Amino acid sequence: MAYVTDKSGLGPIAPTRSRDAVRTVPAARKKRSLHLGSFGYGLPLLITFFLLWEIAPRLGWLNAIFFPPLSEVLVAWYRMLLDGTLSANIGISLQRAFIGFALALVVAIPLGFLMGRYSTFEKVSDLLVQTLRNTSQFALLPVFILLLGIGEASKVAITFYSSIFFLLINTIAGVKSVEPLLLKAARSMGTSDLDLFRKVILPASIPHIVSGARLAVKSSIFAVIGAEMLAAKSGLGYLIQNSQLMMETADMYAGILTMTFIGLIVNYLLVGFERWATGWKTPSDASPH
Repeated sequence: MAYVTDKSGLGPIAPTRSRDAVRTVPAARKKRSLHLGSFGYGLPLLITFFLLWEIAPRLGWLNAIFFPPLSEVLVAWYRMLLDGTLSANIGISLQRAFIGFALALVVAIPLGFLMGRYSTFEKVSDLLVQTLRNTSQFALLPVFILLLGIGEASKVAITFYSSIFFLLINTIAGVKSVEPLLLKAARSMGTSDLDLFRKVILPASIPHIVSGARLAVKSSIFAVIGAEMLAAKSGLGYLIQNSQLMMETADMYAGILTMTFIGLIVNYLLVGFERWATGWKTPSDASPH
């Protein structure tokens, strides 16, 4: 595949306007439209699941005390939405998850570029990274609470810890996936390190970074929910745990559903961002989702 250049060096990665490249554009659009439309294929099974959720407790297949019908869960969800309970706890949990995730982005992406680009630096730091990566964040939660207390700092810390390694490993993989010949070509044209990063390495690494971000977001939400269940007086995790202790199971499932839908929304937003950021790719280059 050929790439365009500009006066300052190698331009942003983009296929040339050759006859073959032009032919691939409709195919790319068709593939992406099919992917977006494929969401509808899963709706029947999801609707069937929700119908079973509604019917099974009413027919006695499941104990309605521990597994209430979906309609009761939705009523509880609407009640908590109206009285502000749900929105307040959602805001607190998302704030904690966002701060931890943002800190992980700030640390993981530059570190990932350094480890992926400079082999000596990777050799020195890899053992420590792998050791920390294989230590469960929930096993370290008591340590964070002891060091930082039961306030916001410990929640942000556990979220940061659970997010950073997905971003770091995927960033390293993205940097290493850049075609070596492309880097040599850029160097031969006198491209500076900054332009090489900005116009070659970063665009080529975006699919890997976004894939890591999708995993990191999910992990950060799980981590903050788990932390709130153990040591918090607010947030979705606290709402779910407190509802379970008070045997308010409809409220508990309403909190669980809310957490699930938040994760889905964030995931599809990141998928959309990846498609926008990698619009220069041909169908054969596009990463599957």
